[in-house]
Amino acid sequence: MAKDRAELLSPSQRHLVTRFGYGVDSALARDVRRAGGAQAWFERQLTRPGAFPDRAADQVRGWWPDLDRTPADLWQRQVQEVRGGWQVMEDYGRWLLVRRIRTRRPVLEKMTEFWEGMLHVPVSGDAHFTWRVDYGDTIRRHALGRFDQMLVETTTHPAMLIFLSAATSTKRAPNENLGRELLELHTVGAGNYSEDDVKASSRILTGWHVDLWKTWAASYVEDDHWTGAVQVRGFRDRNRKPDGRRLTKDYLRYLAHHPDTAYRIAERLATKFVRDDPPTALVRRLAKVYLKNDTAIAPVLRALVASKEFRSSAGKKLRDPSEDVVATYRALGVDVGRPSQNDSGANAMLWQASGLGLSPHAWPRPDGTPVTDAVWASPSRALGSMSMHWSMAGGWWPTTDLRYRRPSAWVPAKKPIRFEDLVDDVCRDLLHRRATRAMVETASLATGCRRREKIDREHDLYRWGFPRLLAAVLDSPDHLAC
Repeated sequence: MAKDRAELLSPSQRHLVTRFGYGVDSALARDVRRAGGAQAWFERQLTRPGAFPDRAADQVRGWWPDLDRTPADLWQRQVQEVRGGWQVMEDYGRWLLVRRIRTRRPVLEKMTEFWEGMLHVPVSGDAHFTWRVDYGDTIRRHALGRFDQMLVETTTHPAMLIFLSAATSTKRAPNENLGRELLELHTVGAGNYSEDDVKASSRILTGWHVDLWKTWAASYVEDDHWTGAVQVRGFRDRNRKPDGRRLTKDYLRYLAHHPDTAYRIAERLATKFVRDDPPTALVRRLAKVYLKNDTAIAPVLRALVASKEFRSSAGKKLRDPSEDVVATYRALGVDVGRPSQNDSGANAMLWQASGLGLSPHAWPRPDGTPVTDAVWASPSRALGSMSMHWSMAGGWWPTTDLRYRRPSAWVPAKKPIRFEDLVDDVCRDLLHRRATRAMVETASLATGCRRREKIDREHDLYRWGFPRLLAAVLDSPDHLAC
């Protein structure tokens, strides 16, 4: 039923938890109030995410057992045609979506998603899928830590080495894929390095190895490491030792602390969490905070949310396909159960995201999932979202292993309610905000009901027309924008 006015978060609080979450529901609003407000909640999310017990999110990992198999086991199962790698990666995407619906630690989840997009290893691939779940787990451990430590772990991770052909790179034939993308996509950015830098970068990274096709074990092979003087931008090393692991770490830390890297990370953060064209002044301030704090991520996020640019950016970002799917499930309060068959709701969520444009981390190119709205702001995306909202508003698809709320959750059993008040109740419940005049007018057009019309459980709106009201709210900018 309708939420008391005092229970609604203020617009500024709602903006913060929406931008760094997956949709405001009653559980999230309760966590914010118990923490003492959105700022206190955000600080606790940054520094003590464990203060928010997340058992409901953690337990869904067991719904898809292949996510915890070893790389060698996964490969053998694919070779023996027990289960293909693409199917395991579909499970990975499903796990992420359900986790985002259930989590009480949305800032950690949001930043894990952010870094998986920037330090991108796509879930498609006939070899790196073996290590891809572990790669995501690695990023989650560092998502609110320090970028220099995360960069070392991700660059030398088997999934990244396999994806960018560094797992078989040797001193006799250094492969330049990882050496180049490390500079262009993960650190200093395009236009800030030379071809000589790429060659030296690739030589530094030789020696890291993954035993493809057999054990899938990761190792370091000294005989494969290129030795000799190397220079990338301001980084120089004589590189005389056959064991280049220390060299690799020193090099990656240098890149992580480079001002160009600081600017690029700050710009991507501001683009994702503020607006598509973030002011240069904001980006520079965030880059300074990043460098001053030894690449620590939390201080940068604090500075970002404290900025006037962030405070004035409410409603200026569009939810991407996965965010729309997750926010819709959260808004409607759909209870997602353990999948018992192929078309179960927990499985179908992935098809819904794909139907809107992209499932989690399926972007095929090394540059990762875009954080700008232009990619998703198309007529086909709008139609796809409207179709998904409509099917879920009516509880028509998906249906297996799901439980939807019924109109009785909003329409009282005894006393009739005016239509405009009903719209307000629905907006408070689905969006955690009051219904605007424009929203009431839109709902009237969608349902044919007048503002002051009395609605009870004998009314046609309750009996068969309620999906029109729910869909009208979900199709609005109040839901699609964040």
